[in-house]
Amino acid sequence: MRAEFPDFRLGSVLATSFTATLTERRGDAVERIPTPQRLVDWLAVNGLAVDSCTTAQLDLARELRESIHAAATAAAMRDALPASAVHVINDRSARGRAAAILTPEGKRQWRLSSASRVEDALGVIAADAISIIAGERDGKLALCASPTCQAAFFDTSQSRTRKWCDMNTCGNRQKKARFNANQRKNTRSTQ
Repeated sequence: MRAEFPDFRLGSVLATSFTATLTERRGDAVERIPTPQRLVDWLAVNGLAVDSCTTAQLDLARELRESIHAAATAAAMRDALPASAVHVINDRSARGRAAAILTPEGKRQWRLSSASRVEDALGVIAADAISIIAGERDGKLALCASPTCQAAFFDTSQSRTRKWCDMNTCGNRQKKARFNANQRKNTRSTQ
């Protein structure tokens, strides 16, 4: 990965990992796909390699990302899904041309059309979003407990009580803040 860009937050759920390309939405937002090439990099890391990406395709990707985030947030809060978000997700899903294939290891992998178009990769991401928002997969949509993040994530933990989108970032940050606050409180009480 290029050093001048922040690392990708990779997860086991494609759609919510894609929404994590914009983090700290309620704080100082961090854009992890600021350029078309960076989207190409993210897609490759996630098994959806494409040959190239234009600025217009990056705009389509960001529109899909924000639509998935809006719909997943609404679903996690048990609110009505925003019609505009549903439209974008459905449109991207319908326009993509990809096939699920089975690897020799027994895993599902996506094969994009021979042209390896960004739109085909976005179709796979949209289809993944549809499966989690529609409740077709074992897990639950939730929102990160970090006040600066509040990312939608797909909780597949056994108890379905995960609090943070990523323990290594938001979870550790919150635990560290709580620890430091307790240290300050204990220091004041012993003085």
